[in-house]
Amino acid sequence: MRILIVDDEQLAIDRLADFLSDIEGVEVVGKANNARAGEEAIAELRPDLVLLDIQMPGRSGMALAADLDPQGRPEIVFVTAFEHFAPDAFSVDAADYLLKPVRFDRLKQAMVRAQRRIRMSIAAALGDAVNAETSRYAREIWVTVRDGQVRLDVDLIEWIEAAKDYVLLHTATRSYLHRISMNSLEEKLDPKSLTRVHRSAFVRLSLVEKLERPGKGSLKLVLRDGAIIQVGPSYVKDVLRSINPQEE
Repeated sequence: MRILIVDDEQLAIDRLADFLSDIEGVEVVGKANNARAGEEAIAELRPDLVLLDIQMPGRSGMALAADLDPQGRPEIVFVTAFEHFAPDAFSVDAADYLLKPVRFDRLKQAMVRAQRRIRMSIAAALGDAVNAETSRYAREIWVTVRDGQVRLDVDLIEWIEAAKDYVLLHTATRSYLHRISMNSLEEKLDPKSLTRVHRSAFVRLSLVEKLERPGKGSLKLVLRDGAIIQVGPSYVKDVLRSINPQEE
């Protein structure tokens, strides 16, 4: 964890830096003695955490923290000699609030808390990225039936085959005829859920029960319900890799 110390007292900076040298997994990447220098160091060094004094000549540490863009802002741990700033500190989402003179055990606790918050933030960002990627794919398809249209959950589709200008969407209980091209359908479907295995077929690979290799370079997929789907020659390697990464 990369740390910036911002304090107008050199003795306070030295004490914090000395303590931090005994904490595994942290590195002091910069020091600043006022809010303006601290803001410039944050922009330049992009630290993971700022140990920030509150009362400094000119602009306060609290004002600096409040003015930082919440998007990509480093974690903030305030370090001050005054208790009464605590409510304001947590209103700007500080990770912790340390009173001077700082004890080693409290500083270490603050580092653990900040590291936990950073990990949670990374996990949340990854989750958002996955959700954004998933959300661009269709979760449902409106298909025409005899008396109108029904909403078909994509997760219910087991495999798909081309039928001239239409496709057949096969579920466990019935099949639906839907007018769309295979290429247009490929743009709508999450390839991790329904994988194109032939120019005329998509398959939910998690339902594959058996692989048949009738000849060199040839592959057929047998689904749990007995359906057999031919894999196109240009798709064989990718399909095998998706089903079994050790398969050659």
